[in-house]
Amino acid sequence: MKTLKQRLAKKIEPCYLIQGEDILLYDKALDMIKNACHLELLEFNFLKFDDDTFNGDLVIDTLQTLPMGSEKKVVLLKNISKFNEDFKKKLTAYLKAPLLSTCLVIFDFYNKFDFIISEKISAKRLDENSLGEIVKSELAESGKSIENDALKLLLSYCCDYYSLIKNELEKLKSCNFDVITTKQIEDMVTREVEYTVFELTEALSKKDGDKALNLLNLMGKDTKTFNLILNHFRRLFFVAISKESDQELAKLLNVKEFAIVKARQLARNFSKIQLKNIYELLDNVDLYIKNGQMQIENALYYLIFGILYC
Repeated sequence: MKTLKQRLAKKIEPCYLIQGEDILLYDKALDMIKNACHLELLEFNFLKFDDDTFNGDLVIDTLQTLPMGSEKKVVLLKNISKFNEDFKKKLTAYLKAPLLSTCLVIFDFYNKFDFIISEKISAKRLDENSLGEIVKSELAESGKSIENDALKLLLSYCCDYYSLIKNELEKLKSCNFDVITTKQIEDMVTREVEYTVFELTEALSKKDGDKALNLLNLMGKDTKTFNLILNHFRRLFFVAISKESDQELAKLLNVKEFAIVKARQLARNFSKIQLKNIYELLDNVDLYIKNGQMQIENALYYLIFGILYC
């Protein structure tokens, strides 16, 4: 991902396969590709297929059709979760002799397209050492440095997602301090609580109690945090039992589509029985809070241990 802009400046490949868990990077990569292609008449030259609109033969026909009023066109396959062997064979055959005026972009959050040979873009989260070096380097360009404890806190607040860190760095670069401390991080950086809930869920699914408690300690011990956890696990349960597409579920639950994609991934770490039991546990704790039988902070710890041993 870090070298994509330079690669696009040299050559636009006929196919880009994007994989990884940092969901916000997918759209950033797509925007960079579309800009490099200098698309005209987007309604004709940017075509998207998702689970709702996917048709294998239509995709192949679209790939083989010339753009209209533009040198290039972009075809996006967005997290297609199901396709047959016939489509795999046709896509593989097409990519051996692709139409150079077509740029195929594949969002592959579910890792279904490992069979193709293409230019790959990683949307995986970087390790903390790599992220730390990037943060230090970008701050140094603005004549600033960051203390080690502050750096760790910044990464924690952003759950190691570079796309979130990048946004926060813009705030830190504009501040009046030459050395960034934990005080500036606490005052200026937005805690990505929803992302922390994703991380918390993953830790709970792996029975990693230490990490779950550390993540909970990053969050406020208040009603907002409880409601986030409550709504998040309800979402996981609905995703696990629902047959609707990601787009339909996003509309039904009034959330962004990336939240459904992430929820679907996390739900696979639990059985449906576990999610049902967690759902009931959350409802019981919600009732205890409303009846004054349990304080919020105690309820949150009770939930964490309850889910760990669910």
